[in-house]
Amino acid sequence: MSHPPPPPSGVTNGVDEHSQRIRAIRLSTSYRQSHVDPDFMGREELRPVRLQLELLKPELIMQEQGVQSTVVVFGGTRVVEREHAERRHAEARAALAKKPADPRLQQRLRIAENVLKKAHFYDEARAFARIVSSQCQIDHRCDYVVCTGGGPGIMEAANRGAFDVGAKSIGLNITLPFEQEPNSYITPELCFEFKYFAIRKMHFLMRAKAMVAFPGGFGTMDELFEALTLIQTRRMQPIPVVLFGRDYWQRLVNWDLFVEEGTISPEDLDLIRYAETAQECWRIIEEFHREKPPERLPRGQ
Repeated sequence: MSHPPPPPSGVTNGVDEHSQRIRAIRLSTSYRQSHVDPDFMGREELRPVRLQLELLKPELIMQEQGVQSTVVVFGGTRVVEREHAERRHAEARAALAKKPADPRLQQRLRIAENVLKKAHFYDEARAFARIVSSQCQIDHRCDYVVCTGGGPGIMEAANRGAFDVGAKSIGLNITLPFEQEPNSYITPELCFEFKYFAIRKMHFLMRAKAMVAFPGGFGTMDELFEALTLIQTRRMQPIPVVLFGRDYWQRLVNWDLFVEEGTISPEDLDLIRYAETAQECWRIIEEFHREKPPERLPRGQ
């Protein structure tokens, strides 16, 4: 009985070998479309593209959400509600009572006392956001939308105030080495996470009609001086810059020394206003825009 000749080598398993080769191609990172390839998009050479996307995505979403303008609220993450501040103060006091000679515990109590003194700023930030949001988000318009860095403390208070009255608010969070969740009061559709501080800063000021700075640390100071520099040099339109808590700011920064040392002009101090209450802060902003028509800057600024 005759048998058919054996198939050429490789033909018997030809289908399997073909599938394996196709599978290897599909698993290769080179086969991924560029915009869905995290390895490619994460390359150092793609930084300019990431910067562009990070500028464009929030811009398009804010347009879709109808955000016309914003009021930016900065302040310390460690300025918390009175209940939390009182609990931390009690814990610090109890710890010091056990070791009254410990200098670190003495400092801890002093800090807790100062944080407790600032607890009213949380309430004022929340009240300010309620006032602004209830007056400016009407008839489907979204003017003076509260915009924060998205974190806890004063930022949470401001987003919470808008939440209280059912209004939209924005949170511009930033990727940090340590985990930082956005506060839960931000409008979900307007909560963004940024990789680049520079692009985040642009979004803070691109639509801003006012900046309100509550007591804070390095981040607050960074954003404050950036805004003052841009307004002073007329690289952005004039907006009111309101510092909440005159005593804190005047002890922290010797503004008059800038003038006396000849490093700024006396009129540069007019860029700064002070407020102690939410109502006073909103009145300053209203008066500024009522008395000072928008300035048209040279093309490209």
